[in-house]
Amino acid sequence: MPRDPDFPAGSFRFVLTFREHPLGGNSTAGAERPLAGGAFAECTGLEATHEPKVIREGGLNYGAHQRAGTTTFATVILRRGITTNDHLWRWFQQTTRAGGYAYRMDVEIEHLDLDGSRVRTWQLRRALPVKFKSGDLNARSGEVAVEELHLAHEGLSLRL
Repeated sequence: MPRDPDFPAGSFRFVLTFREHPLGGNSTAGAERPLAGGAFAECTGLEATHEPKVIREGGLNYGAHQRAGTTTFATVILRRGITTNDHLWRWFQQTTRAGGYAYRMDVEIEHLDLDGSRVRTWQLRRALPVKFKSGDLNARSGEVAVEELHLAHEGLSLRL
């Protein structure tokens, strides 16, 4: 049964998929990366902002024309993640210590409804990890905890 568009979807279930960004501007989808094994409790920063451009017209004394200027994107912050591998840390390390400054990933954040069906998918183009914060060490836990992962990116799109 299709989801009622007027019924609000829950905002607490989402799945992340990391894909290698194609080189050379090729628009084909990149290869699947084994980084989607993690789950995060919170995702913030799905935001795009246009810088307003004011255009004044001679003889028009009551206001000016408003146009959309450069678009900027907020840093996406993933909080309280659990993963059984170190792929996110290796990606962060590759873009810093390994000298792979241009190594980017395309990220899909798939928002799921209460029954697990897809509501929408946010896509981050050419994401770059800019902050990695580990969780506290706890002898009772067997997973690798990622307290925060910050992603700068070059484009935000929405697919319904």
